[in-house]
This record gives sequence, C-alpha cells and structure tokens, in this order.
Amino acid sequence: LGVGLRLFQEAKADSAAAKLKAMLSVTATVLRDGQPQETRVSQLVPGDVIALAAGDMIPADLRLLTAKDLFVSQSSLTGESFPVEKFAVERNASTTLPIELTSVAFLGTSVESGSATGVVVATGKDTYLGSVSASLLEQEPPTSFDRGISQFTWLIVRFVLVMVPLVFLINGLTKGNWGDAFFFAIAVAVGLTPEMLPMIVTVCLSKGAIAMSRKKVIVKRINAIQNLGAMDILCTDKTGTLTMDRVILERHCDVVLKEDDGVLALAYMNSHFQTGLKNVLDRAVLAHTETHTHAKIPEYAKVDEIPFDFHRRIMSVVVRTPEGQDRIISKGAPEAIFTRCSNFELDGERYPMDHTHIDQLKLEYERLSADGFRVLAIASKDMPATQNVPIGSTPYSKLDESELILNGYVAFLDPPKETAKLAIEALEQRGVKVKVITGDNDLVAKKICKEVGLTTGRVMLGSDVEGMSDDQLAEVCLDTNLFARVSPSHKQRIIRALQSRQHTVGFMGDGINDASALRTADVGISVDSAVDIAKESADIILLEKSLLVLESGVVEGRKVFANILKYVRMGASSNFGNMFSVLGASAFIPFLPMSPIQILANNLLYDISQTAIPTDEVDAEQVQKPRPWDIRQLTRFILFIGPCSSLFDYTTFLMMLYLFGCWNVVTPEAAAYSASLFQTGWFVESLLTQTLIIHIIRTNKIPFLQSRASWPLAVMSTVIVVVGVGLPFSPLGRYLGFSTLPLMYWPLLVATLLGYGFVTQSVKKWLLQRNWI
Repeated sequence: LGVGLRLFQEAKADSAAAKLKAMLSVTATVLRDGQPQETRVSQLVPGDVIALAAGDMIPADLRLLTAKDLFVSQSSLTGESFPVEKFAVERNASTTLPIELTSVAFLGTSVESGSATGVVVATGKDTYLGSVSASLLEQEPPTSFDRGISQFTWLIVRFVLVMVPLVFLINGLTKGNWGDAFFFAIAVAVGLTPEMLPMIVTVCLSKGAIAMSRKKVIVKRINAIQNLGAMDILCTDKTGTLTMDRVILERHCDVVLKEDDGVLALAYMNSHFQTGLKNVLDRAVLAHTETHTHAKIPEYAKVDEIPFDFHRRIMSVVVRTPEGQDRIISKGAPEAIFTRCSNFELDGERYPMDHTHIDQLKLEYERLSADGFRVLAIASKDMPATQNVPIGSTPYSKLDESELILNGYVAFLDPPKETAKLAIEALEQRGVKVKVITGDNDLVAKKICKEVGLTTGRVMLGSDVEGMSDDQLAEVCLDTNLFARVSPSHKQRIIRALQSRQHTVGFMGDGINDASALRTADVGISVDSAVDIAKESADIILLEKSLLVLESGVVEGRKVFANILKYVRMGASSNFGNMFSVLGASAFIPFLPMSPIQILANNLLYDISQTAIPTDEVDAEQVQKPRPWDIRQLTRFILFIGPCSSLFDYTTFLMMLYLFGCWNVVTPEAAAYSASLFQTGWFVESLLTQTLIIHIIRTNKIPFLQSRASWPLAVMSTVIVVVGVGLPFSPLGRYLGFSTLPLMYWPLLVATLLGYGFVTQSVKKWLLQRNWI
C-alpha cells in the first residue's frame, strides 16, 4: 500500500512538472556572431544573448542588455493583470524580491510590446520558475484530515495494546484455560478495532463527491472534501479568482473625475488609429464599441502617429476631423502628460495650467490611483492651418506634443466577479475567514478587497514577509487579511504559518505562481479558467465561474465530516466502555463473559447497523461552523460517554448473576447453563445499547423527538434490533451458544435501555454546555 501511494504521489508530481514544461516555448532567437538564429530552448546556456520581440515567450531568466518600450506580462508568475515595463538599467535596486527587478525578464513570462536583447543568466530548474517546479516535486504534506485519522488510529492502537494483554492474562489466570483466554483476547481485539472506519470514510467522502459534482464542483482528491468542511481560513489569490482576469475600462472622466463621454471618444480614437500590437489597455478601450458609432469614427482619417517611448511615456495619433482640422490626441502617464499641457478643459471651458491648478489636478488623479486604478491621462489640441493640406505632406514629431489641453482620465481595473462578494459573505457566515494573497500591488488589491466587502486593515507586503522569522510571521498572519506583492515561496510560508497555529487552511488560485501554495494548503481550490498546472495541483476545481459553489462545498464537507465523526465517536466510546466491562467481568466471574464467536457476531451485527451512517441527515447547527479534528475533544467524549456504557453493562451483569442465578457453577451442567445464560443476556443488552447510542450520538439535540435519523439508518437499526432479540430463539442461536432468556429479562432490558438513553443524553448535554465536544 505504501509503495502504491508513493507511486501515485510521484506520478502526480511528474504530471504537474510536465504541465510546466508544456508552457514553455520550443525555440528562441539567439544572437550568434551578431546574426539571429532559432535555437531550441533546451539547448540554451548561460551567456547566450536572446533577441525578444512582441509576442515572444521568454525562454530563460534574462538580464536585459537593451530594451525599447518593453512591456512584459508577468501574470503567470505574479497574477498581476497589467504588463510591467522593463529596462536595461535597474530602476528598483532596493527591492528584496527578484520578481520586482525591472532589468530581469523571467522564464514563463511573455513580451506584450516592444523589443529587447538579454543575456541568459539561468535556465531550467535554476530559474525563478524552476523553483516553483521544484516545490511541486515535493511530497504533499499531511492535511488536517490525514493527521486526525492518524491520531484516532493511534488512540485505538494504544487501547488495544493495553487491553488485549490484560484480558489474556486475567482470563488465563482466573479460569486456568490459556487456550480459551487466547482466543477470547483475539476476539476482543477484533471487537475493539473500528474495522468499518475505512469503509465509512470512503462511502461518506464518495457520497460527498457525487453531491458536489452535481453542483459542478470536481473533487480530484477525495479527502479534500473533509478538509473543505474543516477549513476555517481561506487564502485566495486575487486575479482570476476574486476578479475576472480581464482588464476593463472602469471610468472615463474629466479633470474633476466627472464621467465624460468626450474623454472616452478621444481615448477610443487614440487606440483605434494607432498601429502595432494593441496592449490590454487599448483592448479595454476598444471594447466600448458603441463609441465607434457615437463618436462618428469613420468620418475621421488618420494623419500620423508619434509612437510611445520610455523617455516621453506618451503615445499620440494625429487625426483629421470631418471639418478638415488636424487634431493631436495623446495618452500616457498623468505626470508625463501634465508637463506637456498649457491648459485644461472643464465643462467646455479652458483654464490655464498654473501651479495652483496643477497641484489640485494632481490630487484628483492621485485619488484614482489610490483607489487601485491604472490611470492614463488624455490630452489633445487642434493644429493650426491644416485645412486642405494633403494627408502625409506635413510630418508630425514629438515637438508637436506641447501646449496640449488636458481633457481628462481613463481608469482601468480588473473587476471583481459578480459572485465574489456574496461568496465571501456566505463563507464568513459559515465561520471561514477570508484572506487575500496576491502578487499584485497593494493599492489594486485594497480596491478589490473593498469592492468584495473584505476588511483589509493592515496590509503586509512580500518584503515584510521576507524579513520575518516563521514564528513572527505566524503571529502577524492571524490579524492580516491582505498580503500583496508576494512571491510563490511567500505564499507557501504564509499558509504554513497559519497551519502552525492549528488552522485548517484552504487556498484558491489559478496561475503558475499559485501551484506550490495549492499543494501546501490543506485543500487546494482552482477554477475552470486556471492554467493547467494550477488545475493539476488543486484538490478541487470549480467548473462554474460562480464562487458561491464554494459555500455549498463547505457545507457538503461538513456533512461528510459530521457523519464520519458519528462513527468515530460511537466506535471509540463503545470500545472504551467495553474495555472496562470485559476487564471487570473477566476478573470477577468464573467463566468467559462472552465466547469469542459471540463477540465476533456482536461486532458483525453492530458494524452492519452502521453501514447506513453515510446516508444520515445532519443537523443545520453541525454545519454552521468549521469542525476540525480535535483529538482532545474525542478523548473527553470517550472518557465520559464510555463509562456510561460500562455502568449499564455492570447493571446487566448483576441482574444476570443475582436475579437469574448465573453464579450457579456447582455442577458442570449448571456452570455451562449459567455461562450461556449470562453470555446471552449481555450479548442482547450490549448489541441494543450500541444500536441505541447511534441515535443519541448522531445529534446534539434530543434524539427521536428533535432530530430523527435518515430512513435507511432507522430501518437498519430496527433490523439489527429484531435480529439481536430473535437470535437466541433461532437455530443459529443454539450454534452460537445462546440460551432462552427468562421472561422477566425483557422488561428489565427495556428499563436498562431507557436508563442508558437518559444518562447518556444527560452526559452529552453536560459536555455540550461546557463546549467540551
């Protein structure tokens, strides 16, 4: 089994690594002796010089030598929707995060626009992306469910290791028949072992997986269902999970941030008439197709274009209006546009850009930036004396980008999914705290958090995480809801820090940069639009874009855990009670309290009665809050509920010994009858009390009155009770060594069962009042 599991885990890791390899470009343009030639990526070595152009995948980690208007999409590594500008000279030397270096282009990213050359500094596993791949080859850490099952198993093992030798020695010494004592001890060991646990767990989890699949949630790793229910912290990436992973033009406004369709028309013309590859911002502007008609774009003609460059940080087009007037339309960084404007326009009037106005105008666009928008300024001016001049006869240059009129701003955002806010509210009502961990900048992340109703408070950056020890990080993580500008390794550290504080942590992400965190979390969740490597690393995949299915998945997971816990509590408490009953009976009565075959028959019938537990209903209160494995709660339950069983077992012992004369062992015939009668009486009482306890433990309410079992469980319990009562009267009962019970036994049995139910329910209520279970 261990070898099989290991092979399975290694196969998953290999599959994940293979997905990474598939994302890499096959060839790269290498400059050899000054001449470009195509070379397979696998043949690249440090020192090779690579030429990059728009649309290229970056084939290795490169130190840039030259860069012209180079914008690189790093969304696969950071999750940030907007492309990042790169330079040959480092402009962020103070950063401690490799991913924030502006003079390095990383393997797995792509060139959005511009061109560059760079020297290879790392390939394959030595790259930044390779470090992510290496983490995927590590064996997955045990989850809270795995740890809980392991703790319970060892608890039972300790019971058995103590109980079985004691039973063997006591019966051997008191009865003198070591052979019978040995077989009795073996039967007790079998009876104490919760052999139905694997079946109950598997059926419960499978039932949950089927229920979730109907809601378009695919469960890849079946144990993840319970972990989803136990999850009390959900860490989520921003891009593609909370947001749509699609940049949209959110606002088009004048200089005082009032919506202005004229600004949209100017921005649309600039993006429409420019040549070359349209970047994500241009595509967002052009998505407003209604402007094409409203602004009468077909009536305009392109005259010239002044391309973008880093020094200006502006891109301009020159169009001829329907009246024959040449008009320059410029867009760019607000601070760059401001230096080229002499006036600004507001409500159709023009005002000079003096120092007083400039400071006020800066405050306005800085408000947009502080709200997490990516802001571009729009400016324009009409050129004099251009009517009737043929297009192309008057060249335009950067010098013409002066004395412009500031018209307003366009603001871009990757908007949140419509269901994100409702999903977060639903999860928090279920006791799941949501934290955002993103590679994006903190302003954008705060804006999204605000829109989805998540209170951020303190924001922790990747540089903060880098400077903390694991213990310091664990303390701070609990009170921090937003982590920004973090790397994949930071995400792993944050998740492990939360796990170290006994939290069951889920992580939801969709990019390469999320793969290692998905595997580290107790439950990894991805979405249908995720990259293959994220889907491969996840335990659960949402096929619908609606995040509301997460809440239903959490509820389903808690139902699964509740039903598993019913069996665990029943099995453990019954075994603990039986331990005391068997020890006492073995020490003080002159015969075996139950024969080995009777113990096995009792255990078989009891196990059959529990096969319907996976079908049982779960009270609404039991799925309201996370319920992780807690071995201390289970131990308290065993210590208090188990003795209740023993108390009524001893009541039955006294009844059989003194009321029905089972002390009579004067003759061999009398001894045999006494033993058979005693064993029959305890067999029936033990089986019925164990069947009754199912209905008491399955709910925190009053059983049968305030909460009823599912019909399959009720039917199964009834069948087992009938079989248990009827067995002593059947031919099979004679074979098992049973005797016919006296008539007086049955009303006393009913009284015993009622007393047992009352005492157990009272102890359960007492434990609940103290929050001990």
